[in-house]
Amino acid sequence: MAKTRIIVALSGASGIVYGIRLLEAARELGLETDLIMTDLAARMIGIETSLEPDQVNALATRVHDSFDFTSPLASGGIRHQGMVVIPCSMKTVAGIACGFSDNLLLRAADCTLKERRPLVLVPRETPLSAIHLRNMLTLAEAGAVILPACPGFYHRPQNIQGLVDHVVGKVFDILGIEHNLYRKWREGETT
Repeated sequence: MAKTRIIVALSGASGIVYGIRLLEAARELGLETDLIMTDLAARMIGIETSLEPDQVNALATRVHDSFDFTSPLASGGIRHQGMVVIPCSMKTVAGIACGFSDNLLLRAADCTLKERRPLVLVPRETPLSAIHLRNMLTLAEAGAVILPACPGFYHRPQNIQGLVDHVVGKVFDILGIEHNLYRKWREGETT
C-alpha cells in the first residue's frame, strides 16, 4: 500500500517555522513529502531560525528545484493527498490566483487546483489589504483552503511550539491526516 504523499511548498513569507514543523510532523507520521522551497524561503530559514536550508531539505522525502518544470510536480498526473503552501506570501497568493505559473511552486499549485485536490494556503501577512483579500477570495472560490497562521488557545498552549503545532495540526485536519499535535475540542467540554 502506498504511503500518503503531500506536497509542501515554502515561500518567502515570515513564519518559516510553520513549514519546518509541518515537514518534521509529516516525517513523524510516516508521510511522504515533496518539498519545493523558493530562494527567498531559503533566506528566511537563515533569518528566522538557526537552521540551514540543507537541514530543512533533509526533512523531506524528495526535494524539487523551484524552477524545474520537468519535475513530476509540474504535471496534473501526479497522485498526492494535497498541497500546502506554508508560509504563503502575498506574492505567491497573487501568482496562484492569477494562474501565473512562473515557478514550480505556482505550477504545482495550479495543477493541484485544476485536478481538484486539496490546496491549503497558510498566509502569515497582517494586516491584509483589499487586494490580498480579493486574491484569497478568488482562490477560495477556486477550491483552495485559506488557513491563516492564527493559532487557537483553547488547547492551552504552554509555549511557542504549542502555537505552531496548532496551526500545523489544522493543516493536517484539512488534509484528513490523523495527528496528535494539539488537544482537540470535545463536545460538552468547558474550560
